[in-house]
Amino acid sequence: MGRPVTLFTGQWADLPLEEMCRTAREMGYDGLELATWGQINCRRAASDEGYVKEIKETLKKHGLICKALGAHLTGQCVGDLWDPRLDGFAPAEFAGQPEKIRAWAIEEMKYTARAAKAMGCDVVTGFMGSAVWKYWYSFPQTSEQMIADAYTEQVELWTPIFDVFDECGVKFALEVHPTEIAFDYYTTERLLKAFNYRPTLGINFDPSHLIWQGVNPTIFLSDFIDRVYHVHMKDTSVNLDGRSGILGSHLTFGDMRRGWNFVSLGHGDVDFDKIIRVLNGAGYQGPLSVEWEDSGMDRIFGATEACSFVKNINFSPSTVAFDDALKND
Repeated sequence: MGRPVTLFTGQWADLPLEEMCRTAREMGYDGLELATWGQINCRRAASDEGYVKEIKETLKKHGLICKALGAHLTGQCVGDLWDPRLDGFAPAEFAGQPEKIRAWAIEEMKYTARAAKAMGCDVVTGFMGSAVWKYWYSFPQTSEQMIADAYTEQVELWTPIFDVFDECGVKFALEVHPTEIAFDYYTTERLLKAFNYRPTLGINFDPSHLIWQGVNPTIFLSDFIDRVYHVHMKDTSVNLDGRSGILGSHLTFGDMRRGWNFVSLGHGDVDFDKIIRVLNGAGYQGPLSVEWEDSGMDRIFGATEACSFVKNINFSPSTVAFDDALKND
């Protein structure tokens, strides 16, 4: 099958590029989706040809490709309401200064588009943040005007960024995810409409964030397939045992009392067979990028197993009907 199996390095940002490449290759991956807070400096990549050449040569030495950059932390700082957690996503000198964090993030996303172009990547995955996520439960009452204003604000914040993406020939794939302006089916629909279906904005499809909300990942994928620019392979185990709830109970990931947990691929409840069939039907040939998260499993063991899992299920569509041989012309 032509689709490469890549590894998103967001959970491996502690490893320098050389070690990351060697480790990924040993685990069986075809390439990397480089996290912009890890193995690549976007401002430098946007203007330093030598630096980009060095990254490409390191990837090539290990037989790896790079089809996408992941800018989740930067993107979150663009559209989110500030709280102290965002300080860890931005340069330390901007801590506690929401306006400076946002201004930095907007410019950083523009550099990210230019870095992607320099790297030969046509997609940047990431988050956008949300001014109304904290109001998801409507008490105290959340007015429709507050919601409408939040979508308008996202358009205002991201339009100048997307203009640069267009100049670079790069698309932005939002990972539909809690804390984002689009976190489920109908919020995604509303976001695309708010941007007047601008082709620049698409989706990084990740089923793990949908299934625990009760959204069917296959239906979501089928309905938004024309906007799916990238795919994350990630699994979730739902365990609503009568005590646990889907809100997580403020229990840390991996705690077995939680109502759901991210788990290594094949250990959860996502039906990846159906997902591959939808992708085949749409002719999707982009990466299947493993985002490995499982607090209960060694990451080398888990990511190696996950790579094998994806390669085993990455089947091609049939070119004939199964019963063609029964015909008697």
